[in-house]
Amino acid sequence: MIPPERNAEFVASMEDVLEVYRRPYDPKRPVVCLDEQPVQLVRETRRPILAKSGQPERYDYEYERVGTAVNFMLTEPLGGRRKVSVRTTKTALDLAAEVKTLLDVDYPNADQVVLVWDNLNTHTPASLYKAFPPAEARRLLDRLEIHYTPKHGSWLDIAKIELSVFTQQGLDRRIPDLETLRREATAWAERRNAEQASVDWQFTTEDARTKLKRLYPQYKEK
Repeated sequence: MIPPERNAEFVASMEDVLEVYRRPYDPKRPVVCLDEQPVQLVRETRRPILAKSGQPERYDYEYERVGTAVNFMLTEPLGGRRKVSVRTTKTALDLAAEVKTLLDVDYPNADQVVLVWDNLNTHTPASLYKAFPPAEARRLLDRLEIHYTPKHGSWLDIAKIELSVFTQQGLDRRIPDLETLRREATAWAERRNAEQASVDWQFTTEDARTKLKRLYPQYKEK
């Protein structure tokens, strides 16, 4: 629920992101969305019963929790590209490392990367200054154009949709360790990239002004 006094802030951020999504494809200024997903690593306590004629493989309901991981999803909707980077934590240093890789490895020839993400506390320029010397942090920030989804509006981040697809297609079984998770993430992303799969984003500013009219502040012309 959005507090009434914050409606204007919500609307402004929402329309900002929606206008970014309307931009035509530009390889020199690609639009990239980022989001994180915590994952529970789970190990079987009993050997699964192998599949046989007429019956699928069966697993015991008991399991053992063996740690956690974090999936960093980066996706370029108009380019039909995505990457899942698996880490053990999602600190400011992890975030900064992902941004550096994004700029220097994934998009070295882009003039700027237009980055859309939510209001997680690590999603700030300060994270880069925590991780790198000032000159390096500034170099990276100069190649970023950052846009924030509104608070209570992280559903506007397309990376969240990609994470949902990954959960359904790649995390539909128990994952016992980081190495297995990384293999699953890489295989899923490579397959989806090869298919040039994309999120067909349809929600526009005009739709927002109609369907979410209740969120817009009311004003009277003088």
